[in-house]
Amino acid sequence: MLMAVHSIFRFISMSYGFRNPAYIITQKRMLGSTSAADNYWNLLQKNDSGSSLERNLGKTNGKLDALCVEDVLRRCSSDRAILGLRFFIWAGLQSYYRHSSLMYNKACLLFEIDRKPQLLNDVLEVYRICGSLVTVKVFKVILNLSREAKLAEEALGVLRKMGEFNCRPDTSSYNVVIRLFSEKGDMDVALGLMKEMALIDLYPDMLTYIEMIKGFCNVGRFEEACGLFKVMHSHGCVPSVVAWSALLDGFCRAGNLERALELLGEMEKVGSDCSPNTVTYTSVIQSFCEKRRPTEALGFLDRMVAHGCRPNRVTISTLIKGLCVEGCIEEAYNLVDKVVVYGSVSSATCYSSLVVCLLRIKNIEEAEKVFRRMLNNGVQPDGLACNCVMKEICLEGRALDGFGLYCEMEKKFNSLDSVDSDFYSVLLAGLFQESHLVQVAEVVNAMIKKGFRLKTPHLDVMVECLEKSGQKELAVHLATVGT
Repeated sequence: MLMAVHSIFRFISMSYGFRNPAYIITQKRMLGSTSAADNYWNLLQKNDSGSSLERNLGKTNGKLDALCVEDVLRRCSSDRAILGLRFFIWAGLQSYYRHSSLMYNKACLLFEIDRKPQLLNDVLEVYRICGSLVTVKVFKVILNLSREAKLAEEALGVLRKMGEFNCRPDTSSYNVVIRLFSEKGDMDVALGLMKEMALIDLYPDMLTYIEMIKGFCNVGRFEEACGLFKVMHSHGCVPSVVAWSALLDGFCRAGNLERALELLGEMEKVGSDCSPNTVTYTSVIQSFCEKRRPTEALGFLDRMVAHGCRPNRVTISTLIKGLCVEGCIEEAYNLVDKVVVYGSVSSATCYSSLVVCLLRIKNIEEAEKVFRRMLNNGVQPDGLACNCVMKEICLEGRALDGFGLYCEMEKKFNSLDSVDSDFYSVLLAGLFQESHLVQVAEVVNAMIKKGFRLKTPHLDVMVECLEKSGQKELAVHLATVGT
């Protein structure tokens, strides 16, 4: 039976949909963007691949936004990749529109840039043949596509082609390529590019150094990473807290906690713009927890507060997880009480994190105890805690207990804003599997009232089972919340 319930959990899902003013506005925006996309698409369909294409695109009527760009890219993705890329590059150059990182990702996926990297060279060759004006900004869009597709060698090739179009690469252009080779672990090439910059009167900026520090740390070349700080000073570039934190994080990930602590102490002494921040301390705390030394990690809470940093949700969840894994449950409780006093993280977030961590170490009884204590004290658990508790209860074959918990939450908080469709999916699946059809009806009615919708094809299976068991009215109700 538990396997059957688990299968239902995996396959049943819901989506929340309702008509409201924001939804209507979004629909109107989509309609407007579709109209603009039609205009651009009609122009591209003429196969106007000459140098006038970009000029004609500029004369086309229609609002250029993310929805429009994505629509046009999808239409071009099957057999007009080069035209689609030209449109994408042109759009990225407009003063009133800017591609987001998400849009770069969509372009790479639609044109399969990672599998067809030659497209980046092909579009440049088309520009050359057509005699189109190619600027540094054009190259930057292409380099950003290379970055999104993680194509280091191809990005280097694009950088080398800039001179062929009388374009002089700038520091940001080099940074894209240096970052790719640093992430790849080929630090010799990255270092060569940084030295090459000096030959054309360019100087590395803080981003350059940070990427180089990260790269050297990733491959274990810590002496060279530390040496960059001297180079930075010689170029009049004062290391920022991000640069210091990158080095410290490198030591932490390598397990060299002693060196990390030395560096943390240096940062605290230097102060000013190099003072460690919450992210810095959290990195150290995480490393100690990963080394199964959570009680030592606790000591950094007072240390970070003393240096003007407040722990955030990540800091606390990391500590709670580390303590729970080591069985230090009492210490975890004390930690939550202490953090609530700081006021930087709410009691709801802290206790919800404790519930989830207890469930992950299979201490279900304690997790449920904390969860119910939250309800009794009027503290609303977050969505993840609610979902996880409900799943564990139903997997144990206690769906009726889960239903009681759901009713208690409804009574306590009136509106369960923190739960999502997964919560209802898990509860409904458990009740259905255990044949608690009266409770199923109540949950279904609540779903109808709140606008939740079950998705097919799993909806059809449940409706069919209800009809066969003689629960036709309930089946109709369940079908009502179908998509």
